[in-house]
Amino acid sequence: MSVAACAELVERGDPDRFRSVLAAPAGARPDLMTLYAFNVEVTRAPWVTQEPVIAEMRIQWWIDTLDEIAAGQTPRAHEVAAPLAGTIRAHGLDTALLAAIAEARRADIDGTPPEDAAALSAYIDATGGNLMWAAAQVLGADAMAEPVVRDFAWGAGLAAYLRAIPELEARGHRPLPDGRPEAVARLAAEGLSRLSRARAQRGRVARGAAAALLAGWRADATLRAAARNPDLVKAGSLPESEFRKRGALAFRALTGRW
Repeated sequence: MSVAACAELVERGDPDRFRSVLAAPAGARPDLMTLYAFNVEVTRAPWVTQEPVIAEMRIQWWIDTLDEIAAGQTPRAHEVAAPLAGTIRAHGLDTALLAAIAEARRADIDGTPPEDAAALSAYIDATGGNLMWAAAQVLGADAMAEPVVRDFAWGAGLAAYLRAIPELEARGHRPLPDGRPEAVARLAAEGLSRLSRARAQRGRVARGAAAALLAGWRADATLRAAARNPDLVKAGSLPESEFRKRGALAFRALTGRW
C-alpha cells in the first residue's frame, strides 16, 4: 500500500516522471516511484505554506528522517518514509545524497534569485542531478557512470526549471540570475551541450540504468525551443504537443536511447 501511495503522489505531483516510470521495466518501478515520491515531498515543501518557518520545518523533517534511516532506526510514520527506507537499504544508497536535495530546496523558500550562473548550476545539480544519480544507482549504475548521468540530469533539470519559470515568477520569485533573452538562450544552449556530451559517453551507463534517464524525456524539445526563442520561456509558451511528448517518451523507452 505504501508503494501504491507513492505512485499516486508522483502521478499528481510529477506527471512527467510518473510517465517515465511506467515506461521503465516493471521490476524497477517500485523503487523509482519511491524516490520520486520523496522528491515530490521535498519539492513542494516550500510551496504548501506561506510561513517560511513552517516550510523550513517540513524540509528539516525529511533531513531528520534520512538521518534516522541512515542510523538503522525505524522510519517515522509517513506513507513515503517507510518505502524510502526500504529502497535506501536495499540498494545501499547514501542518505546524504538525498538530504542534499532537501537542503537545496531551502533556496525556494524566500524566492531570492541565485547569485550567479554558478549558483544556479549548483542548484540544478543538487536537485535534478542527485535525484537522477540515486535512481541510476538503484538500477545498477556504477561510479564510472556518475559524470555522464549528472551531465544528462543537468540538461534535463534545466529544461524543467525553464518550464517552471512563469509559475515561479507569478509567485513572486526571481528564478534567474540574468533573465535577459540572450542569457536565457546561452543557458539553454549549455543544457543542450550537456545532453550531447552525456550521449557521447552513453556506453559508460549500463543499459539497465537507462530507465533512470527516461525522466529527462522532454529536455531536448524544451531546450531547443528556448535556445531559438528565449522569449517563449517567460511567456510560458515553449511549444510541445501532447502527441509529440508521448512519442518522444515511447521512442526512448523502446530503444533505450535516452
